[in-house]
Amino acid sequence: MANAIIRANYYMHNKALHIFVMFNVFLLVQKSRAFEFTVGGSKGWTVPSDPNTPIYNQWAEATRFQVGDSILFSYEANKDSVLRVTKEDYDNCNTANPLQRNSDGHSVFQLSKSGPHYFISGVKENCQKNEKIVVVVLADRREQSSMASPPSPMAIISSISALLVSSSLFLI
Repeated sequence: MANAIIRANYYMHNKALHIFVMFNVFLLVQKSRAFEFTVGGSKGWTVPSDPNTPIYNQWAEATRFQVGDSILFSYEANKDSVLRVTKEDYDNCNTANPLQRNSDGHSVFQLSKSGPHYFISGVKENCQKNEKIVVVVLADRREQSSMASPPSPMAIISSISALLVSSSLFLI
């Protein structure tokens, strides 16, 4: 009888450890979901070979951007740059008043909010040849809505611990 109780307690504690480890792995996976996307792939940020084809927007429309992701623009620093602009400046290829200007040849922009983000080449003629992109970021999965919020990780761990303790006491 004592051996059965000891084995049952060992099984419950072992199971609790497995649940705890799986829960932490789940949290790690949730945190590590952000991606860095390279605009233009291996070719980088350059003037499209066919200026009548919006290749960057075609790529962006086929890509699912999430809050927390980032986009990388690679280009020759002495020949080009990338500007984050308003929709109006995007539509008109206006390079005069960007929201943000990068010209280091390796520009990373964090996508910290949902909605459209507008980028153009800092060289007006390049922008007019379709070296520009609209990146639409999907709504943040972590934003709280009017619905009841999910329990915190600590509340879940406390509930699991309480359940395991009560189960252990039941077996004794």
